[in-house]
Amino acid sequence: MSEKNFSRREFLKRNSLIGLQAILATGITGSLLGKSLSPSHRRDDLPGSEPIIDIHQHIHYHGRTDEQMISHQQTMGITKSILLPAGRDVNSASTHFGVSNGLQVKAGGNKDCYEFAKKHPEAFTFGACEVPDLPDAVQEIEKYLKLGAVIIGELKFGVDCDSAGMQKIYQLAQHYEVPVLMHWQYKMYNYHFERFYKMLEKYPRVNFIGHAQTWWANIDKNETDQSVLYPKGAVTMGGLTDRYLSDYPNLYGDLSAGSGLSGLTRDEDFTRDFFKRHQDKLVYGSDCADAVGQGKACDGAGIIAAVKRLSPTKEIERKLLYKNAKKIIRI
Repeated sequence: MSEKNFSRREFLKRNSLIGLQAILATGITGSLLGKSLSPSHRRDDLPGSEPIIDIHQHIHYHGRTDEQMISHQQTMGITKSILLPAGRDVNSASTHFGVSNGLQVKAGGNKDCYEFAKKHPEAFTFGACEVPDLPDAVQEIEKYLKLGAVIIGELKFGVDCDSAGMQKIYQLAQHYEVPVLMHWQYKMYNYHFERFYKMLEKYPRVNFIGHAQTWWANIDKNETDQSVLYPKGAVTMGGLTDRYLSDYPNLYGDLSAGSGLSGLTRDEDFTRDFFKRHQDKLVYGSDCADAVGQGKACDGAGIIAAVKRLSPTKEIERKLLYKNAKKIIRI
């Protein structure tokens, strides 16, 4: 073996090592190495970066294209999005005889979310959902949990929150150690918010995430008319939602949608204190259907701006936009 040949091999070996180190340093993942790097090597976990996790987004939302949805999330600065599917289209009381199919917004189902997330694994992951009173609802949800779904939801159906079908789903969530995201809307979705505490107590190992109009209306102790879904004006501490968050360690709040943005901005002094008191219990979601990702038309961008403006400290801001989601969801 000549000295010249030995030196050439050493040169190639050293350059290969340098190339590999460069890939790791820049956070490039996937096919370059034949497999994805661990979450600790993701670029959005590097010091100095400010990633945002969006726990609440939908595919095909009111006809929005996949390309528009990707652009929307990128414009908002989202580094990881969870796609929440609809259940199957059925004509039953729980879907208001078809009105609530597609989560009432033409959202894609389990298969759509799963296939899209698998094509874009760095930026998207997916949940699992089904109409809770279908006889095979648990089996359908479990199918996608086994495929990697990280959350059950969005549960947005006309059923009692403590019905037999819903409790089977809570039991499934407990077994797979995934959270359950629920849309609360008076006399429309998930009935009897006032007795939900019984489920929180019965399933203490399930992390529940509350969302939507009735959830946010009840931050106010003076919310007496439950039919008012978007109340305005000053908020008095001690509403049912406020107390649930304080009293139950397994309950979290989703900041998403127009209901979340309205709830956060109706009394900003209250919200600053609300963020401080519940800084470990609130998670960012967008749940907006626009194709822009910025400006007044985009609730998601408005919520991010409100979090940044109203968080008492930078640490609280990072909890709401990133850390709390990482804590309760396997992302």
